Amino acid sequence: MASQGWQRRDVLKILGAMPLLTSLPTWAAIARPPAARVKPVTEVLWGQHITDPYRWMENTASPEWQQWLKGQAQYARQVLDGIPGRAALALRLSELSAGAEAPEAIIPAAGRLFYSKRPKNGSNFKLFMRNDGDATEHLLIDPTTIQIEGSHAALDWWLPSPNGKYVVYGISKAGSENSVLRVLEIETHTDLPEEIDRTHQAGPSWLPDSSGFFYNRFAPGRQPTDLNYQQDSANWLHKLGTPVSSDQRMLAGQQWPGVDVDPIEFPFIQTDPASDYVLAASMGGVRLANPWYCAKLADVLAGNPGWRKVCDVGDDVNNVIQRGDRLYMLSTHGAAQNGQILSTSAAAPDIKAAEVVRPAGDVVVSAMTLARDGLYLQLMDGGYNTLIRIDDAGQSLEIKLPYEGSVDGLSTLSTMDGAWFLGSSWLVPPTVFRYDPATGQTSDTGLVSQPDVDLSPYEAHRTFAIARDGTRVPLSIVSKKGLKRDGKNPTRVEAYGSYQIVSSPYFSTRFISFLEQGGVMAAAHVRGGGEYGKRWWQAGKGPNKPNTWRDLIDCCKSLIKDGWTDPQHLAIEGGSAGGITVGRAMTEAPELFAVVVSDVGSSNPVRMEFSPNGPDNIDEFGSIKTAAGFKDLLAMDSTQHVKNGVRYPAVLLTTGVNDPRVAPWEVSKMAARLQKATTSGKPVILSVDYDAGHGLGSSRKQIDEQMADEYAFIFWQTGVKAFQPRKG
Repeated sequence: MASQGWQRRDVLKILGAMPLLTSLPTWAAIARPPAARVKPVTEVLWGQHITDPYRWMENTASPEWQQWLKGQAQYARQVLDGIPGRAALALRLSELSAGAEAPEAIIPAAGRLFYSKRPKNGSNFKLFMRNDGDATEHLLIDPTTIQIEGSHAALDWWLPSPNGKYVVYGISKAGSENSVLRVLEIETHTDLPEEIDRTHQAGPSWLPDSSGFFYNRFAPGRQPTDLNYQQDSANWLHKLGTPVSSDQRMLAGQQWPGVDVDPIEFPFIQTDPASDYVLAASMGGVRLANPWYCAKLADVLAGNPGWRKVCDVGDDVNNVIQRGDRLYMLSTHGAAQNGQILSTSAAAPDIKAAEVVRPAGDVVVSAMTLARDGLYLQLMDGGYNTLIRIDDAGQSLEIKLPYEGSVDGLSTLSTMDGAWFLGSSWLVPPTVFRYDPATGQTSDTGLVSQPDVDLSPYEAHRTFAIARDGTRVPLSIVSKKGLKRDGKNPTRVEAYGSYQIVSSPYFSTRFISFLEQGGVMAAAHVRGGGEYGKRWWQAGKGPNKPNTWRDLIDCCKSLIKDGWTDPQHLAIEGGSAGGITVGRAMTEAPELFAVVVSDVGSSNPVRMEFSPNGPDNIDEFGSIKTAAGFKDLLAMDSTQHVKNGVRYPAVLLTTGVNDPRVAPWEVSKMAARLQKATTSGKPVILSVDYDAGHGLGSSRKQIDEQMADEYAFIFWQTGVKAFQPRKG
């Protein structure tokens, strides 16, 4: 479960006060954004009075809210489309993104390799396949051919069968992530008759003989806006060629003795073609450590699983995988915060007596997977990855990477040697690599073509900022070579900082349109993320959460001190849970920033648990039902920290009306609160996409337009005038 965050948040009065414009644009007579009705709701939580002026927005079926949102959307489009140079910038962005392929995932199966990517000039991600020894690329699933009136379809997830003959996949509408499960038969290139809805969190796992699969399904009779929409899900077994009505419920709450599945947890069953055992887990939403169980596959299919507990939440096991009669666990328990690898018997699992395959070291173990030739581990240091392999004799081998950057989508098959992965860095376009243990070589598979863009004018800097408590916070910077550090460069700093998610180095051709104008792109690897594993996450979690936005503030001050930018040219951006980071950085230090961009961002955490995705996030952020949880949530709530009469920077907030992760009313409240409170005369804009959700499933054009809005808004507010795209 990934993330939370991203947000984008009177024109006559505003434009008249703009200090960076020498004259008003021709659209200066646009009406003000619609004012939101203030209807305060005050409640006493743990002895403290909390007032919410816009609680009424939580009723998203309200015609008043819908009308207000449409008015905000129309106003945003008028303002953003009127920014000088925005149209030219959008064309340049489209040119750059169209010329690049974007890989997403790679999964091997018997005799075949499956991979999803957005091809050059493509609109959305598609699924492809190649047969072993054949470079011919076969298109299997193209969601752009699925006709949905007034909207578009997206490929949410997919998994090939072990024999390579089928693919189970999920399709949803308009970025909603409300998947409908289907099965493609590859040889005939036709879908089997079955269609299964409510498979938002399907997590399918094929039976070793490819005759069917386990999958998670939401409970019936609920709507995506219902507070209990994601609760009471169950894991089912579907056999190919049988009606969905005959599917067997395999794992759910109260079903088996000794197996506890809370209503807000998602039960999954995991198989492996090289093992007679299956694993089960009750995933607690965003919780990293979960209870795991093991049983014989034959017993599970016979309806008498006899599940044996492998580990509990308190054992801090982030992942369990199996091969043969052995289980391998990635544990961060106790002193092993950087991750140790344990092994135990599948027949009689005992974590206390487990063998230590690899003890915890100085570098974080961020992922593990099993191939026939051994265990592959993904290591991480400050957001940068390396790989090692441990063979069955226990010998460890470092796998040389041809670049310094990130590893994503590490993929193996327990019946096959070697590994595949996506590699990228700030100035290394995404590449699909294959490690061959027979030769010891890591090579480009050629599955993804390289973009036709000259990267030689740019350079990446890997450095650190010193936080106020003395902590060294990694800071990544990308700019033109030899850029003058006179403090006048428009600078965009992105930050996240939740769920132990790592802001790893990545490449996007869209960045080039920003760098071409002398802009600086930076990433603040703030605490709350996973750049240094569990300790870095916990240092920005719970009562330590303020470190997250204060690290961002301190990174920005470091950029100013080193001459990269100044407060008149500085923009910060955060998405999903990154909305907490940028929102609180702004409310704590409004004078430091020219622009704040919050993409589908969490803005009202005090009310988060009263949204459909809220209960799943309690493990990460807390609950108002406890004194400690309430205190933490209030501290990170940007809406509650907006004060009347403050000169806030220009703010661009975004939301998608189909967002299943951050409720659009969270973003709406922040926009309304800022529009009423700020006295700076700078715009506060709420951009709304009615054909999108949290960003997953958005088309290339949608992303291009969103980034054109963001970059143009930053250039406009930092004094870059009359944007003219130029290459190099």
